[in-house]
Amino acid sequence: MAAQKSVAVVGGGLAGLMTAMKLAEAGIKVQLFSLVPVKRSHSVCAQGGINGAVNLRGEGDSPYLHFEDSITGGDFLNHQPPVMRMAERAPAIIYLLDRMGVPFNRTSEGLLSFRRFGGTLKHRTAYAGATTGQQLLYALDEQVRRWEAMNLIEKREGWEFLGISKDADGKCCGLVAQNLRTMEIEGFAADAVVMATGGNGVIFGKSTNSIINTGSPVSICYQQGVHYGNPEMVQIHPTAIPGEDKCRLMSESVRGEGGRLWTPRDPHDSRKQVDIPEADRWYFCEELDPVYGNLLSRDLVSFAIYCVCRMGRGVQGKQQVYLDITHLHQSRGGPHTREIINDKLEGVLEIYEKFMREDPIETPMRIYPAVHYTMGGLWVDYEKGHDTAIDVDSPRNQMTNIPGLYAAGECDYQYHGANRLGANALLSCLYGGEIAAQGVMAYLKQANLPDTAAAVAEAVRERQAEYDNLAKSNGKENPYALHAELSDVMWNNCGIWRTQKDLLSARGQLDELATRARQCDLIDDAGWSNQAVPFTRALIHMIEQSKAIVGGAIIRDESRGAHFKMDTPDRNDETWLVTTKATWTPSGPEFDLTEKVETNFIAPRPRKYRINQNKVVKEIMGEEALVGVGQS
Repeated sequence: MAAQKSVAVVGGGLAGLMTAMKLAEAGIKVQLFSLVPVKRSHSVCAQGGINGAVNLRGEGDSPYLHFEDSITGGDFLNHQPPVMRMAERAPAIIYLLDRMGVPFNRTSEGLLSFRRFGGTLKHRTAYAGATTGQQLLYALDEQVRRWEAMNLIEKREGWEFLGISKDADGKCCGLVAQNLRTMEIEGFAADAVVMATGGNGVIFGKSTNSIINTGSPVSICYQQGVHYGNPEMVQIHPTAIPGEDKCRLMSESVRGEGGRLWTPRDPHDSRKQVDIPEADRWYFCEELDPVYGNLLSRDLVSFAIYCVCRMGRGVQGKQQVYLDITHLHQSRGGPHTREIINDKLEGVLEIYEKFMREDPIETPMRIYPAVHYTMGGLWVDYEKGHDTAIDVDSPRNQMTNIPGLYAAGECDYQYHGANRLGANALLSCLYGGEIAAQGVMAYLKQANLPDTAAAVAEAVRERQAEYDNLAKSNGKENPYALHAELSDVMWNNCGIWRTQKDLLSARGQLDELATRARQCDLIDDAGWSNQAVPFTRALIHMIEQSKAIVGGAIIRDESRGAHFKMDTPDRNDETWLVTTKATWTPSGPEFDLTEKVETNFIAPRPRKYRINQNKVVKEIMGEEALVGVGQS
């Protein structure tokens, strides 16, 4: 009798749970590793909804139009066959979630309710109030618990991924992880490993991401030889509450339900916000694009807010503009009661009221952009079958360049190109987990799976030595202060407004930070629940990942999606319709630009919005704003 196949899944969010569930359904034993309790994974923070062209409103929506919006939103940098398959699967995935018991909002007829999101003119986003991620995560957690009870899934919460192990042929044959309570480091053999570890917003400091989102697992795999795809593509969310510790997301669903962005035409207008008449309000997004208005794609809305505030035209001249839903309430002539507004948005409105001590139904919210999502990630493959569609039985789907190592969710680069379409995140996590599981199953059917024992033992020895050396460090640097420096370097030089001069400066600063990060004074030498050493280890990995992000931005001499480079403000399809593939070396990242983006369904064309970042600068800041930018 053949031995039971075993797969390790790293990450307990939507992508990891979907992968684990699908593998368990096929009778494959799964070891699931999560840094935090699964129900605290960062997927729980998603608010707005999940996209799928179900077309219950009879608007003529279709998976093809969803695909087209995703490609346009991504500024044509995403390979088209995988995105087409994702859009085709979206309705079935939404109905699957419905059958699992996700409490989606309903219409008065009892049908699923859909709202609009950025970058589309259709009502395509299914939602559960404004806590959609939480509801999806809890539903999938229940399914995984069922397979746990049947001994097909073994869950390890409170474990940190330290690295993969590779056999003599270079195949992935397991992983090394650390118990963050006992600090013991152990190796785990596996026939394949799936990474589903989310994003890296903590690199930029004040992000909408959880403090666990350091991107460290992706950085580790990158340093172990996995290609890092499009690292420079980092999404800034237009609407967040700036905070002393982090930023809190104000979901795009607020604008999807009719929220409007504006600032007083006189930035220092002293009247109460709701008393400022329409004529004295500047609805800048609606002026920039009357068709999409406040639901332009996220890169454009973020950039418009940034330019307004850079010109000193934010509220009271500060870095903030209004996100206003007060007009939706019946007391101000709107269509909804407070109960209906809360039915659609209560989760996000509660967050604002809790942290700002203001009722957003009575007073416009004050927001500013914040780092939110990374479109870049571990490079993964796909294989086409007939008619250029994805071959769902191929072991190449979602596999990295290391055989047996897969990636899904926000930690892969595949689905969003240069800018993620709002509400495609939850979909790409669930679809990515589904197709990754199918790829793993096809891989496991192949002969010559890796020999594991010796390779795993050697990987454990290496990781234990790294930890022991780091724990003995008695330099003079404070790792938490270094992280603050890192986030300042990345936000100020590689954020919304990029110039070659700033990026080159950042590269030098990162080299210096990398040296200093290995000279930390780790005052905590405890052998139980030690927090200082894992944080410092993550800091080292964040710096290495930052080098790839900055390096990708340096070499990409164009502007596309989330990457707006003032020196080269136009998109250049002739030269730059390519994937940026970074490979780690001790002296810094090396880049391969030979992979052309596959455009077999839609030929690249100007985005269908009236504006791009270049026009935003010219219309808000003036033609002279681009003259001489980036020059010494």
